[in-house]
Amino acid sequence: MSIREALPEDAAALAVVHVLSWRAAYRGLVPDPYLDALDTEERAAVWHDRLTAPDRPTVLVATGDGGRVVAFSCFRPCPDGTAELAALYALPEVWGAGVGRALMAATTEALVAAGFRTAALWVLAGNARGRRFYEAAGWRPDGTTAREETGGRVLEELRYRRDLLP
Repeated sequence: MSIREALPEDAAALAVVHVLSWRAAYRGLVPDPYLDALDTEERAAVWHDRLTAPDRPTVLVATGDGGRVVAFSCFRPCPDGTAELAALYALPEVWGAGVGRALMAATTEALVAAGFRTAALWVLAGNARGRRFYEAAGWRPDGTTAREETGGRVLEELRYRRDLLP
């Protein structure tokens, strides 16, 4: 496995990881019709636009055999000077294989190299697997919550924070 910065030509692969991970991770939390309707072509267009924007976020990809994208992370600056880890997704077939941990470590290094000292992320309150993953990587809920409607269901999100330097 290797980790590198995403290129615009990775947009379709990012979309596949995004859609398949959402369908696996959020089944039972997000309504099935919403998950089933996720469209990789639409997501690929969104990712291509993000990767070619002048103010593009930083997107890292983890690649497996043959250079296939198996996971990605995405972060961007917040107005308060912290960073937001906006996404960290992996194909379900690599869950538990260390890909996510390696990508999180590389993402943390990239955040520090970009000058960030603190980062935040949002996770669904009902996403026990995701919360365990983030907590094992040193992230902690900071008490801030939000409610967002997705697919006709109101979902509670928790904000997690992490100091990036000891």
